[in-house]
Amino acid sequence: MTKTILLTGFEPFAGNTLNSSWEAVRALAGQRIGHEHVVVSELLPCAFDDSLQQLNQLIELHQPEIVVAVGQAGGRTAFSLERVAINLKDAAIPDNTGQQPVDQPILEDGPAAYFSTLPIKAIVARLREHGIPAEVSQSAGTYVCNTVFYGLMHALNNLQRPARAGFVHIPLLPAQAANKAGAPSMAEPIIVEGLRLALSVTLSVKQDLKLSGGTTH
Repeated sequence: MTKTILLTGFEPFAGNTLNSSWEAVRALAGQRIGHEHVVVSELLPCAFDDSLQQLNQLIELHQPEIVVAVGQAGGRTAFSLERVAINLKDAAIPDNTGQQPVDQPILEDGPAAYFSTLPIKAIVARLREHGIPAEVSQSAGTYVCNTVFYGLMHALNNLQRPARAGFVHIPLLPAQAANKAGAPSMAEPIIVEGLRLALSVTLSVKQDLKLSGGTTH
């Protein structure tokens, strides 16, 4: 029986025409990971409320065993495996519907934070073995990416589903960085291969590695 991996990316935002997360995620649509799992790729709006509503619908529709939400992070040089989602919306810029919440909780009665259930340190180790820059990140920010990460973990917790889930930030594509002097980027084939490796590790590693992924600041 085929089992589903739900992979999500975001639409472009802030006046841009590309979003590296969706370009990479859609490249994996329909691909098989391991013997039983198939990737379903879905596009999320870059909007606080609409993204959560659509994400919940997708979880209900696909009943996935693994969910990985992917977002772009301009300025980052590596795959960033996010460790924790916080119950906070604090937007530096409006979302694609014009909302710009400041100092607001994602869920009024929700817990302060949720942790990823992906084997994030094992994924980082595997990516580095393949020459792909990767790191554990302690913050997914306070924009729509963090809202989706928090909403994802909250939804799965409430449904008591055994799905493993988390969030990954990826760099810009070269085409996005071309007009931004000094902006780091990563080629799409490398990003796609990194996501494929991350999914493969998630399927095979049941207990994450005990490696330091912390920071001193």
